[in-house]
Amino acid sequence: MTLRESLSVATDRLAPISETPRLDAELLLAHAIGLTRTKLLAQLRDSIPVPQAFETFLQRRLDHEPIAYIMGTWEFFSLEFSTRPPILVPRPETEHLVEAALAAVKAAKSDSLRVLDLCTGSGCVAITIAKSAPETRVTATDLNPEALALARENALRHEVQIEFHEGDLFQALPADAVFDLIVSNPPYVADDEWPTLSPVIQKHEDPRALLAGEEGLDFIRTIVTQAPRHLAASGFLALEIGDNQRDAVAGILQEGGFDNIRFHKDLAGIARIAEGRL
Repeated sequence: MTLRESLSVATDRLAPISETPRLDAELLLAHAIGLTRTKLLAQLRDSIPVPQAFETFLQRRLDHEPIAYIMGTWEFFSLEFSTRPPILVPRPETEHLVEAALAAVKAAKSDSLRVLDLCTGSGCVAITIAKSAPETRVTATDLNPEALALARENALRHEVQIEFHEGDLFQALPADAVFDLIVSNPPYVADDEWPTLSPVIQKHEDPRALLAGEEGLDFIRTIVTQAPRHLAASGFLALEIGDNQRDAVAGILQEGGFDNIRFHKDLAGIARIAEGRL
């Protein structure tokens, strides 16, 4: 078969489990052959032997495994990050968190701003900030040692200096640690929502990185309550939040002593990033 025919067959097989079956098939076939997707699409009329690895990759995807895990890398903010299960795959919504942080860095007009990324996971947020604003001093924490190991690998990959700490939110840090900006993509899914999530998430990603109590607000409340102890004067806090959490998070931020509270919508029009200042 030509590559076009192989893709057509694979697309039909993936259609029942994927919203983007053609794209999935292209990415997996390119990965199996060792081509970029662009080069693959330029050779669709060619009859090139398809490696057995392609069938292996298809079987994994048919089991709802994320493409990012199968390929071992994923793009975030135009940077490539190593990925592996069950560490949460970087998502496009989280790019808005980076944008909010970089806007705050630019507005500060100051060198050597101290930035803290809580629940760093793969390190994509902390590393992107450090890469985009090299004058900042970035610290990142995570409770999961496997996540920190991956984050360290990604920091080396992108040649940025980040101070990593293992532990539960601010408990991972020295008691007197102070920052100008704190950002976080914390768990924010309500426990009873787990059965409603995609099989991609349920079967392969770490629930510890997603679930946050009855309302999905446990981590957000803790961060907002404890952040003032670790923020400098006029310090900035930005959090990724879940669908329909805007009003609740606004109240939590107000109770925590934050003002200038703003929300940024994602591409779906959902309030995804909450920010405030002391």
